[in-house]
Amino acid sequence: MSLFSGKTVLITGGTGSFGTAALERLLSMDAGAIRIVSRDAGKQRALEARYAFEAGRLSFHAGDIADRAFMRKVLSGVDYVFHAAALKDIPGCEKDPLDAVRTNVIGTATVLEEAVAAGVEAVVCLSTDKAAYPVNVMGNTKAIGEKVAVSLSGKGTRIVCTRFGNVLCSQGSVVPFWMKQISEGKPVSVTDPDMTRFIMTIREAVDLVVYAFENGESGDILVQKSPACTIGLQAQAVNELCGGTGVVVVGARPGEKLYETLLTKEEGVRAVDMGGFYRIPAAPGGGAPVGEYNSHNAPRLTLDQIKAKLEEAIKGIKDAC
Repeated sequence: MSLFSGKTVLITGGTGSFGTAALERLLSMDAGAIRIVSRDAGKQRALEARYAFEAGRLSFHAGDIADRAFMRKVLSGVDYVFHAAALKDIPGCEKDPLDAVRTNVIGTATVLEEAVAAGVEAVVCLSTDKAAYPVNVMGNTKAIGEKVAVSLSGKGTRIVCTRFGNVLCSQGSVVPFWMKQISEGKPVSVTDPDMTRFIMTIREAVDLVVYAFENGESGDILVQKSPACTIGLQAQAVNELCGGTGVVVVGARPGEKLYETLLTKEEGVRAVDMGGFYRIPAAPGGGAPVGEYNSHNAPRLTLDQIKAKLEEAIKGIKDAC
């Protein structure tokens, strides 16, 4: 019997890439009822039609996570919350920082405060490598969201954060954009081929979040030890898999880093090395300092390894269509 068997689970951002993958996992783990929350009613209707055979277990709720009355209503009777809703588009957040603050900070605080008030057993919040040493609006708002989660973790509800890198083929990620360029006969546009990025599949992201529900302690930030690759090698892999013609270098976008960090040097002082991930506890303590973990010093994927991950991710897109 799984942790979620017979339980009521709510997914914020439930029509996004992670949300739909989490929905699939929860159905396979015999969740009793699943509530999908997002702002996109159109995507909700499409998802509702796709899972019509599960109508007895699923309900769909269109609304804003920063709306306290809305969240109070949808959280009533919920046991577990996957908090995946976020604004993640870096240029969009740079153009409208207040919208990013509303969703990533105020929205997160509202979800967590109302979850505590409703007596929810546990919430896992999804964060990002861009919250470590943030240099852009999205990263800064996600970093504050992590601080909010840790600050509320002693209120009764078990609150855990997960921090991981780029999820291949997720909404707004670069691979679907490159695939579209290739389908139009264009070369793929690369900001800087020497940039490095962590990459993982959506299945690996869901694995981490489920692990956090099963094993995380309140106030923890669990950091996936993802492998990394250069943007140039990733573009080469996509070109070879999809029949592309080459790349064009367009330069870095505002707010982009040369490399990403999953565990900062300061966090490494108190982090605990758990093998496949690091645990950053809310309170100081732990083992020997582990140092910074970033996409320049992480294990590098080979071209064939990148292709294998891409093939899994692309298959996931096709299966969802």
